[in-house]
Amino acid sequence: MDIDYRLAFDLAPVGLALSRERFMVDCNQALCEMFGATREQLVGQSFQILYPSADEYERLGARMAPLLGRSGTYADNRIMKRVGGRQAGETFWCHVTGRAVDRGAPHAAGIWSFEDLSSHRPVRAELTAREREVAALIMDGLTSKQIGKLLAISHRTVEVHRARLMRKYQAHSTPDLVHRLMAG
Repeated sequence: MDIDYRLAFDLAPVGLALSRERFMVDCNQALCEMFGATREQLVGQSFQILYPSADEYERLGARMAPLLGRSGTYADNRIMKRVGGRQAGETFWCHVTGRAVDRGAPHAAGIWSFEDLSSHRPVRAELTAREREVAALIMDGLTSKQIGKLLAISHRTVEVHRARLMRKYQAHSTPDLVHRLMAG
């Protein structure tokens, strides 16, 4: 049986992108639909256009490079931003997994998958860039000290962001906050 790998890439049920130096060199239809863009609008663009802010793009890139260099893979849940269509600018939870082609140069080339989690985890509150980052790490089960170390901020600053998240989501405890973040 002859397998057409291009067809498999194009029709995969999750968004896929091939990258070079954090620019999209190819993507499939599922990715285009997820972000409300055409292939022509995405190919050749920096992944930055898929992030709610340039700061988040830069900070996450810096955090993931050592992990890609160590294991060759990286995965997380994060808030991304739709590029076009009727939902342009809308933020949504997305599961992102990537593999570096060469661990020695983690951003040189890679393949990335994107899974839209919005059907069971909507974003219901307006969050700042830091609140989005802290929320994602809280949902990963990290403590304030661990989050502070990862984000290169004090654990007290993390606590301020956690308190703001708890107010915005009307949560009474960290487990309640996680539940409300997951439920939207």
